[in-house]
Amino acid sequence: MHNPLDNPVFSDALVILGAAGIIIPAFARFRITPIIGFLLIGILVGPSGLGSLVDEYPWLYHITITDSDAIEPYAEFGIILLLFTIGLELSFKRLWSLRKLVFGVGAAELLLSALIIGAALNMAGQNSSGAIGLGLALALSSTALVLPMSGTTSPVGRAALAMLLFEDVAIVPIIFLLGALAPMAGAATGANLGMTLLLGVATVAAMLVLGRLVLPRMFAQAARTKSPELFLAASLLVVITASLATASVGLSPIVGALLAGLIIAETEYRGEVEILIEPFKGLALGVFLITVGMSIDLRVIAAYWQELAIAVVGVLLIKAVVIGLLLRVAGARRGTAAEAGVLMASPSETTLIVLAAAVQAQLIQASTAQFWQIVTAIGLTITPLLAKLGHTMARHIEMRASDAAPIDQSDIANDRTVIFGYGRVGEIIADMLKAHEQPFVAVESNVDVVMGARRAGVPIVFGDVARPELLDRLRLGHARALILTMDDPVLAVQIVRRVHGWVPDLTIIARARDTAHAAELYRAGATLAVPEALESSLQLSEALLVDLGIAMGHVIASIHGKRDEMRKRIMEEGELAEKPALRSGEVAAG
Repeated sequence: MHNPLDNPVFSDALVILGAAGIIIPAFARFRITPIIGFLLIGILVGPSGLGSLVDEYPWLYHITITDSDAIEPYAEFGIILLLFTIGLELSFKRLWSLRKLVFGVGAAELLLSALIIGAALNMAGQNSSGAIGLGLALALSSTALVLPMSGTTSPVGRAALAMLLFEDVAIVPIIFLLGALAPMAGAATGANLGMTLLLGVATVAAMLVLGRLVLPRMFAQAARTKSPELFLAASLLVVITASLATASVGLSPIVGALLAGLIIAETEYRGEVEILIEPFKGLALGVFLITVGMSIDLRVIAAYWQELAIAVVGVLLIKAVVIGLLLRVAGARRGTAAEAGVLMASPSETTLIVLAAAVQAQLIQASTAQFWQIVTAIGLTITPLLAKLGHTMARHIEMRASDAAPIDQSDIANDRTVIFGYGRVGEIIADMLKAHEQPFVAVESNVDVVMGARRAGVPIVFGDVARPELLDRLRLGHARALILTMDDPVLAVQIVRRVHGWVPDLTIIARARDTAHAAELYRAGATLAVPEALESSLQLSEALLVDLGIAMGHVIASIHGKRDEMRKRIMEEGELAEKPALRSGEVAAG
């Protein structure tokens, strides 16, 4: 009887689903992006990894992928679903607001990066037409990796989205340009490009019109059946049809997927579609990352590691500098420009498409394309590390800018309450202080939060409270009270100990994770530590008991009794001489 596991489809599915089931939970446990895990799995189980040993050890067939071409269509479908979900997060209004970035910074970034990379390769011995093809290919950045990490709403995400949108639109003209540069190119290439662009514009216009007329009715019918399966089928039908429509006229299928997402985003069914598509998108993106990992041959890297290292570093530096400088010229903050430049420095999955087109046009040799394919794969592999590096750089740049700029005298803690951390908890505290006309100043290390709060008129200072020099500049000795709301238990204890040593009489109220953390804060010198788990549990209990019809007086008495019980536990754990007040309105008892 035929063994189903001998079927390559079943075997590859076993490897992919097994990787997803192991990698995502394992890496989430250590707070590491699963992107790296999928890439490493691709290297390990691919044709250049354990897959190369299948002839010698046949049992490896069931845990490896020997034919990367077999799963490539699934990887392409993953990218299409990714662009579809990105379209769901956008709107035509947002896209219109990005038009200057798309056609200004996006166009300048692609052309300038391609020019510099191409000139460098030309000076290194590559012929002119081949240098143009390689420059355009390597100037592209990865939509599949960058946008999931940056999002589309932050300053970095908006800048990345604008540049990536232009690159996605520019792929078709780039491929036609490479065909025109081919040694055997005919005069019809320009006419073909013009016809493709004309058909593309007509197709996009038809999709927009038909989408607005047909999609709301189609999804309404699917919604009436109350069948998630039918709703999912309708969603996949839309994205596949849109992708095929743009691909049939010579445009990239991801343009159709993005348009389909944008059209559905304008309907009331956007949320339901997002929920249904999300699991498929994540798995399909994992397949794409596995195919990228499989294209990396560790033996080739070992043999040419110096040349590959120089190529990777050179491409990353050129693109990071070009993107960063252009964003600065466009008015972006230094930190935003630096983070976006480093994040988008790697080549793209579409770089592989352009490299294949350059080989087909005989602009470069197959061996040259293979070298740059490995450079691209390495760049994609280290993109999560670049994202981390870019974020760290942006933080340091903004911190130095904050240190260099003197704090406004109106923001110094003269007879004010100081709030460390302006997240959800800090914002609510600030609102309550405002409601009672109590002066305050907040300190926050997230520059985006600071900018948004300042636009709303909130007195807030950008800075890292872990740095003693910032505490000095705030002049906490003149403050009325200090509130710590950050969700970092170790840092909270350090700050309480440091500030209490400097200003022993200052009222310090700190957010505690639990009773053990509260006891630690009291030992460090906190006036009041509020265990968030305890207080939220007591409030939920109070609401429940009242709703069940128990008299309010009995409920309040039991709540106070439970709080007193927790006081005793904190005293025991913290070895405190007197009982702490868990609410500022209560007097500590001996």
